[in-house]
Amino acid sequence: MKRTHRWGRVYLLFVFAIMYTPIGYLMYYSFNSGGTMHDFQFFTLKWYGEVLLDDRLLIIVLNTLVVALLSAAVATILGVIGALAIYYVKRQRMKNTLLALNNVLIVSPDVIIGASFLLLFTLAGIKLGFVSVLLSHIAFSVPIVVLMVLPKLEEMSPTWIDAARDLGAGSRQVLSRVILPFLTPSIWAGFFMALTYSLDDFAVTFFVTGNGFSTLSVEIYSRARQGISLSINALSTLLFLFTMLLVVGYYVLSQKGGRMYGIGGRK
Repeated sequence: MKRTHRWGRVYLLFVFAIMYTPIGYLMYYSFNSGGTMHDFQFFTLKWYGEVLLDDRLLIIVLNTLVVALLSAAVATILGVIGALAIYYVKRQRMKNTLLALNNVLIVSPDVIIGASFLLLFTLAGIKLGFVSVLLSHIAFSVPIVVLMVLPKLEEMSPTWIDAARDLGAGSRQVLSRVILPFLTPSIWAGFFMALTYSLDDFAVTFFVTGNGFSTLSVEIYSRARQGISLSINALSTLLFLFTMLLVVGYYVLSQKGGRMYGIGGRK
């Protein structure tokens, strides 16, 4: 058993090494004064300075943050409503059907999702740009929030709601004073996950963005096609570090929720 456990750790280390070695390589050469992805000369922040002094790039960063924050906020609201709706469905077959439909956007290939949104926006006469990107990001973020909130709802003890109703609380009071406070950690976790997915998305955004509007992921791809520039490394490093901060925030909130509420809804 111990040997199996040890080999499991070795396997995980191997997988993580494969995943993070290219990222580490990219970050390492973002500090190379030589301007190439080989033959590191000496440490410099030149490429980060270029990124920060690029007005067009700063506008794209602002576009990306606005889309990510708005889509995450709207998706969180819709996701919480969706999770509550699924939770209160009494027929198990109907609940499973709704969960399956919710998971379609998560398990479907991004290329298929992007092409579908492109076709939808074209038929609906919606101009490709900020609105199309925002709507598509909301659409694929909602199922993520539902999956973050619904398991927490399942953990909540029904006796809490019954006790609140016995004390004279109405539906709104039960929602605002019992359910939502219990769900707060998972709601924030869903928000951060939606924000992370929006910031990192490329495939869907590539299909639905238009002339005059771009996001960081699309911009990095466009610059990479023009040739190797270490400013791409610097930009990718900043985006990766920001994403890691969001993941850490999600982890902290999840841990906080676990400490506040035990299994079965006990506080």
